[in-house]
Amino acid sequence: MKILVIPEEMPYPAIAGTPLRTYNVLYRVAQQHDVWLVTFAATTEQAESAAHFKEFCREVIVIHTETSEQGVFSQPVKLLQYLLSGRPPDLRLYESEELIAAIRSLTARVDFDVAEIVQSYMAFYLDTLPPALQRRTILTLHDIVFAKYDRIYRVEPKPGRKMRQWLHSRMMRRWEPRYLERFARCLVMSSVDGDVLLSANPRIRVDVVPNGVDTAKYNLLPYAEEAPNLLYVGNMGYRPNIDAVVFFCNEVLPLVRREVPGVKLWIVGINPTPEVYALAGDDVHVTGRVEDVQPYYAMSKVCVVPLRAGGGTRLKILESMALGRAVVSTSVGAEGIDAVDGEHILIGDTAEALAAHTVRLLTDAGLREALARRARELVVSKYDWQAIAARQLEIYEQVVQG
Repeated sequence: MKILVIPEEMPYPAIAGTPLRTYNVLYRVAQQHDVWLVTFAATTEQAESAAHFKEFCREVIVIHTETSEQGVFSQPVKLLQYLLSGRPPDLRLYESEELIAAIRSLTARVDFDVAEIVQSYMAFYLDTLPPALQRRTILTLHDIVFAKYDRIYRVEPKPGRKMRQWLHSRMMRRWEPRYLERFARCLVMSSVDGDVLLSANPRIRVDVVPNGVDTAKYNLLPYAEEAPNLLYVGNMGYRPNIDAVVFFCNEVLPLVRREVPGVKLWIVGINPTPEVYALAGDDVHVTGRVEDVQPYYAMSKVCVVPLRAGGGTRLKILESMALGRAVVSTSVGAEGIDAVDGEHILIGDTAEALAAHTVRLLTDAGLREALARRARELVVSKYDWQAIAARQLEIYEQVVQG
């Protein structure tokens, strides 16, 4: 097959959730079929990574952009046009005449069998494809935007930002389900996200193709030291991750310290905001970007995922399970993963419950190791990237066959 993939950003370096999934599936699909990649690069590092993709893609087209740093109010005329048309203004941040021209030029000279667009923000590029190809398109949704922002605004403390997130959620709620109906198939990360979409528009054709982990690369890690270290991994410029670590440090960690003196938390991930750096101290370490997360898993006993907002499924949980680290999470954090509370993971939704679960795992080695062993078995059997890429290929073939 000839496959066109249009993600919202260059999926390399694969150091956050969306790029990790896009890269791992794309790489495996490209071993069997011809793949063309057309996308944005917001940084020099992303642009230079095109050379890496050219090793396994037929062609890579990169559009340099800085739109991610511009506000929606930078072009008031365009903003008004979006509002009058009923399109969420934030979509303008992803609109590029250069990208439109590149897609049209490419599809004029290559007869693609199927096209995949990644994320709702990019969905409107469907209109740039030839009419015949529009009927053979897939939209991959790492989360449902209107549902994600509904959760974000509920935990946002700043009134101005809270209002904007509420408005964005409502506008996406009107636009997203209606526009997604135009795609041949919409791929979601979990049945939970699928139910959210179908409740908004039952005419959307939904398939669940979950997130995954490379279980050959991520092997069980021994414990490097006896220190009671906790770990949180994520893009620390992403609002739900910021809320999670602030909530954990302010409300959960003090309760854990009462029972386990000397406990330390490592916050590992790109783009920490001043809010996140302000949490750093003797017992809280904020690393920023790291080249390899595995050494931080190795020095930790328990991974914590105290998310109260967001959507999709958490790659950080699958990574933790593959590496043999027990996980404490909220219901939101564990959403969409077939992990059973008490068997593969411990789940709590209050500061007190999260603290109690964390203390149990720090102090009970038998429980910690049993939980980690069963969780590893789960990800090997259900969440390996190889099987996930094979499932996605099946859907490509179904779309091509009509």
